[in-house]
Amino acid sequence: MRKWRGGPKNRLSAEVYVFAFLIIISFSALFVSTRSLMHGFRDAGLSVFSGIRGGVHELTSFISRTVLSVQELAKLRTEHTELLELVTRYERLERDSVQIREENLRLREQLEFLDYITYRYIPAEVIGRDPDNLFSALVINKGRRAGVERDMPVIAWQDGNQALVGKVVRVRTFESLVMPLYNTNMLVASRFLNSRHEGITEGQGNPDSFLRMRFIPKRARDEISRGDLVISSGMGGIYPPNISIGRVSSVTYHDHEISMEAELEPVIDFSRLEYVFIIAREDLREPEDDDD
Repeated sequence: MRKWRGGPKNRLSAEVYVFAFLIIISFSALFVSTRSLMHGFRDAGLSVFSGIRGGVHELTSFISRTVLSVQELAKLRTEHTELLELVTRYERLERDSVQIREENLRLREQLEFLDYITYRYIPAEVIGRDPDNLFSALVINKGRRAGVERDMPVIAWQDGNQALVGKVVRVRTFESLVMPLYNTNMLVASRFLNSRHEGITEGQGNPDSFLRMRFIPKRARDEISRGDLVISSGMGGIYPPNISIGRVSSVTYHDHEISMEAELEPVIDFSRLEYVFIIAREDLREPEDDDD
């Protein structure tokens, strides 16, 4: 039996094939491992970028929500301020409505009073007090331009009562000063409505104090009672007759004196006095009865 043996050329070819095969295997393995490595790097990069992107998204979302919250808070603050202003405006309107309604009631009362006045009158409003307190006077908004003159008597209507307020003591172009009943320089010839006994009423210098009626005949002691009304007598020609002044609070007399004194509570509450009527001086006379 005979064996085959290749020559040197055949052995070289076999080694070349084996070497080529090994190179191909090596490159294939290297390619496969390189792709795996690239995939690993890519996955790692994607993970890192995904984390960064998520963080950026959360940060931008937080900032956006914060900005929106600040804007919403500013909007709510503005709406709150507007609502407060609206509520204040409504409250002011309500107060104005109440004041207007009360003003209308007072004016209606004054208009009803005009039907009872038998004198020529000048309506006026009390707008203040005498700034220098010279006469403890009331300031009214009518003066020489409206026909007001010095010593004109002033009356008012309050709580259904017509009452004497005082007299004009100083006249300016558009306003005047009125000396009220409670002034210590104020003297009014007076009489009791029921008994008709007369006296002089003077002020005590304080609107909260009683008036004092002096020189009341002592014989009138049993004819005067608490609550009796005192009116103007019309004597002297300054004040109209039969205008209410005050009601008797108490009577004082002494055996050695020939006259009495009475304390009077004024019919007018001067702290609430708003409207007055100045009476023309030429009309200060007792109204004559009609002969029918």
